[in-house]
Amino acid sequence: MKRANDISACIAGALETYFEDLDGEVPGGVYDMVLKSVERPMLEVVLNRTGGNQTQAAEILGINRNTLRKKLVDYKLV
Repeated sequence: MKRANDISACIAGALETYFEDLDGEVPGGVYDMVLKSVERPMLEVVLNRTGGNQTQAAEILGINRNTLRKKLVDYKLV
């Protein structure tokens, strides 16, 4: 089982690679890029684990069901 620090290490490593691959280019919008890169798969995995039960998924995520629903619509997951 992956722990939160393992996930953080994966993200940190991916960001290091991203910046190295820029080869001197100035990045932009990194914050939104990272959030979108992490949020969508997180929603997909949690929904899969709950068999699509949005109420249960919202509880696991620690967010309001309406917030979850909006995110699912935004990412075209429903």
